[in-house]
Amino acid sequence: MRTDLITRVGLNKLRDELDNLWKVERPATTKKVAWAASLGDRSENADYQYNKKRLREIDWRVRYLRKRLEVLKIVDYSESQEGKAYFGAWVEIINQAGETKKFRIVGYDEIFGRSDYISIDSPMARACLGRSIDDEVTLTIETGIYIWIISKLYYCQD
Repeated sequence: MRTDLITRVGLNKLRDELDNLWKVERPATTKKVAWAASLGDRSENADYQYNKKRLREIDWRVRYLRKRLEVLKIVDYSESQEGKAYFGAWVEIINQAGETKKFRIVGYDEIFGRSDYISIDSPMARACLGRSIDDEVTLTIETGIYIWIISKLYYCQD
């Protein structure tokens, strides 16, 4: 399950990626494919095979991004969220052993390449939703039951 929510910053990053793929990377890769094809035998031409594969990857990502951008809904910060963990919140939690974790609750499309972002669909995010500072968060997963306390909670733009 993927919730179709995204922050404004996340949406802009996806749009920038789409623009870069379509206007920069795809034309450059297409030129490389045409150049490599002009050399003759394509079956043993590594440049041709690699760039043809790269072109397919670019086309797949472009199709994916276009479809996702059509359905994503931007969630902007609202003052009514203050003091509670909702979409876009930075949350810091601590357990009894003193172990801390800090993360931001965002949409699925924003978590890649960021170890401090978690999807709103993740068990930890779901357990934190609606909670306040000093609230207990109980996370029940296959490996056991984990209890955390929310120690910090705030909203800010990247």
